[in-house]
Amino acid sequence: MRQTLTPQDRSPRVYVIHENDDWVVPLQKNFDARGIPFAEWHLDQGILDLRAPPPPGVFYNRMSASSHTRNHRYAPELTAAVLAWLKAHDAVVVNGERALQLELSKVAQYESLSKFGIESPQTLAVVGNENIAETARRLGYPVILKHNRAGKGLGVRLLLSAAALEEHLGSGDFEESVDGITLVQRYIKAPEPFITRVEFVGGKFLYAVRVDTSQGFELCPADVCRIDSPTLAAARPTVAPSDKFQIVRDFDHPLIARWQAFLAANDIAIAGIEFIVDEHGRSFTYDVNTNTNYNPDAEAKDGRAGTSSSGMGAIASLLGNLLARETRAGMSQVAAVPA
Repeated sequence: MRQTLTPQDRSPRVYVIHENDDWVVPLQKNFDARGIPFAEWHLDQGILDLRAPPPPGVFYNRMSASSHTRNHRYAPELTAAVLAWLKAHDAVVVNGERALQLELSKVAQYESLSKFGIESPQTLAVVGNENIAETARRLGYPVILKHNRAGKGLGVRLLLSAAALEEHLGSGDFEESVDGITLVQRYIKAPEPFITRVEFVGGKFLYAVRVDTSQGFELCPADVCRIDSPTLAAARPTVAPSDKFQIVRDFDHPLIARWQAFLAANDIAIAGIEFIVDEHGRSFTYDVNTNTNYNPDAEAKDGRAGTSSSGMGAIASLLGNLLARETRAGMSQVAAVPA
C-alpha cells in the first residue's frame, strides 16, 4: 500500500484503488486536464486501520483479476477489505464490492448474466487437474480452457481433441488458475477472427471496439499489454498493433439494454463487456472487465482522444461530477450546523 488510507490532508478528492501504475497513467492525465484532485491507493500490501474513518471523497475501484501476474497476489483480498470498510462508512464508491466479486470470478459473471437473458458459452467449472479430461469429454471437443480468476486472456487455450488436451496438460504450458478453478468452455466458432468489446461508463453505453483475435486471446487494449510473440507471429497472419482495435461507428445491438440492466443490478458503473457472434448469428457474452482499459490508437482514429467521449475522459468526468456533488453536499451539511 503506497499511500496511507487515513491521510492528514483530508480535502475531498477522487481516490483510485488499483495495483498497476501503468494502467492509471491515462486516467491521471485526464484528471489533470480537468483540474480534478485525486490520489492513488496502490493496494499491493499495507495496513488498514478499521478504527479510523476514510477521508472525504469519491473512491474508484479498478482492482484487477490479473494482479497475481504482477506479484500482487493478495491485492484483491486487501481491496475487498477496503471496500467493506468504505461501505461501512457510507462512502461513495464506484465499482464496489459486487464489482470486485464479478471481476474475480467468471462463474459468478455467467450466472449473473443469465438472470438477464444474456447467453454465455456452455461452461463447466473444474477443481483438480485430473478431472479436466473427463470434463472436456462430457462437453465435447473443441473446447477452450481458461481460468476462473484471470485477466488479459492469459491461460486461454483452444484444444481440438482429447490427444491435444492430454499433451497440453502434461506440458509446461499448462497454467493453473490462481483460485484453483479451471473452466472448460464450449468453443464458439466465429465466421471471422474477431470479438467485440462494449464499453460502459456511468452504467451507459459509450462505444464498441472490434478486436482482432487472429494472433491469440490476450486482448487487453492498453499499450502496456502489447505482447510480442515470435511463435504467434509465425503461426498466424500479422496484424499491426494499431489495427488490432477498431472502434465501431454507429454500433447498435439488441443486448445493450440487457447489459446495462445487468450492470445496474450489480452496482457496476464502469465496465468493458466482451462478446462473440457465432456462424449462426448468436451472441455469447464471455467476459466482464470491471477495471477496463482503452486503446489510445483506436480512440485517436475515431476522434475521441482527449475528449469526454474517450474511455478515460468519460471516467474522469464521471468521477469529477460525483466529487463535486459530494463536496457540495458536505458544505451544505456544515452550513446547516448551528453556530
